[in-house]
Amino acid sequence: MKIIKKKTDKLIFLTEMDNSLANAIRRYVSQIPIVAVDEVEISKNDSALYDETLAHRIGLIPLKTKKQTGKMELKFKKEGIVYSGELKGEAEVVYDQIPITLLGKGQELEIKATLKSGKGSEHAKFSPGLMFFRNVVEIKMDKKLKEKIKKICPNTNIKESGNQIIILDDQEEEISDVCSGIAEKEGEKPEVKENSELIIKLESFGQISPEAIFEKSIDELRKDLEDVSKKLK
Repeated sequence: MKIIKKKTDKLIFLTEMDNSLANAIRRYVSQIPIVAVDEVEISKNDSALYDETLAHRIGLIPLKTKKQTGKMELKFKKEGIVYSGELKGEAEVVYDQIPITLLGKGQELEIKATLKSGKGSEHAKFSPGLMFFRNVVEIKMDKKLKEKIKKICPNTNIKESGNQIIILDDQEEEISDVCSGIAEKEGEKPEVKENSELIIKLESFGQISPEAIFEKSIDELRKDLEDVSKKLK
């Protein structure tokens, strides 16, 4: 396993894994329990948005909490934009600058929210993030195209082999289509071959880290496999 990029909200790594297993882990991201606003009681809403629209927007605000349930409220009486940071209570708002609505002079907004743990398979508001994967690709083409490839994709891993170059598409950004397009424009037919390695990319919405998304997804997959195994016995 090789880390390509690691940030607070993003993890990209190279590993050897079967596509079917990677796809199963990807699907089980939607089975990780996450806490979000489930019900909203709106006592005052002088904004231009309907109550249903406000409730939907508030439900999608990512929250951090160790509890499975909780309460939050929002009270705003000033003129201007109402941001997610105004939501206070038993959970921490991950991003406090998400615009919710706009209030004019003399307008008010008063909301009480109930939190609940759920899964992304039920509703997108319970999703912790996203996972993508793709195969590492080797592209073989004429050596005369080396400088053009380097100019457009300067960080490309290029090896020479006789009259040809071998480009390894194993970084964060996928370049195989770009390289193939350059070759085809010059009347060349590139040889494209997938290898057994995968580039896995995880993006977190902020409730849990990208590493935790990968680990918890595997845990949820393992639980279901163990349950199936018990039933078969």
